[in-house]
Amino acid sequence: MNVIQNVIYFILSIQEKFLSARLNKTLGVQRVSKRKKLYRDGCLLDINSLAEQEKNQMEEELSLLLKQTNYEPEKLLEYIEKQGTKVYYIKNPKHLYSIGENEGFIYPKKGAKALYFALLTGQKFTLKTDEMFVLSKGTINKFYFVYHLYNWYAYKHGISGMDSESIAMLNKYLFNASDEEIGKLQLADIYKLKDAIKQDKASVEFVIKLCRNLEGSQKAFEKLTDGGANI
Repeated sequence: MNVIQNVIYFILSIQEKFLSARLNKTLGVQRVSKRKKLYRDGCLLDINSLAEQEKNQMEEELSLLLKQTNYEPEKLLEYIEKQGTKVYYIKNPKHLYSIGENEGFIYPKKGAKALYFALLTGQKFTLKTDEMFVLSKGTINKFYFVYHLYNWYAYKHGISGMDSESIAMLNKYLFNASDEEIGKLQLADIYKLKDAIKQDKASVEFVIKLCRNLEGSQKAFEKLTDGGANI
C-alpha cells in the first residue's frame, strides 16, 4: 500500500499546491472559454472528446503491452529500445537529483542540460539530446517504472501536455514560481500547463489502477490457495 499512498500524495500535491491554489486564480479573469470543434467526415466533433478517446486507446494498448511482457521492466526496456529510445545506466542517481530530474523517462533536452545528460550518459558532445531512459543499476520498482513508461508512451503518441516544453513548464512553476510569475503567464502557456497537469495525473491514476488490479488478483489467489482449492 505504500506505493499507492505515495502516488496519491503526489496527485494531491499537484492539485492542491498548484492547480487549485494558483493556476485557477490566474484563470479567474479568463473564465469564458470556447469548446473547440473539429469537422471531420461530415460530422462536428468535440476536440476534448477526441483527446479522451485517444487517451483511452493509448491506455488499452499500454495495458496489453504490460500483460505481454508480464510487467517486467527488463522486457519493457527492450521494447523501448526497439522503438528508438535509448536506455542508459548510471552509477549514482544523485547526479540527476542535483538538476531536478529523477530516474526514468527523460524528455528531450537543449542547451546546458542536454550537454550535462550527454556527458552523464557517455554520449558525444551535444547541446541537443533526444528522449531517453536513465536508470541506475539494480532492481527497478515495477510501479515506479510503469509511471515513467506511461509518460514515454504518451510522448511517443503525441498526447497534449506530454511534450518537452509543457513538462519543463510544469516542473518550473509547480514548486519554484511565485504567484506574481504565474500571473504573468500568457494564456497559451497556462493551457499547456493545464494539459501537463492533466496528463501527469492520468499517468499516476493509471499506476494506481494497476496497483489495485494486481493487489486484488494476488488477494484472490491467496484466498483460493488458503481455502484448499485446486489450481
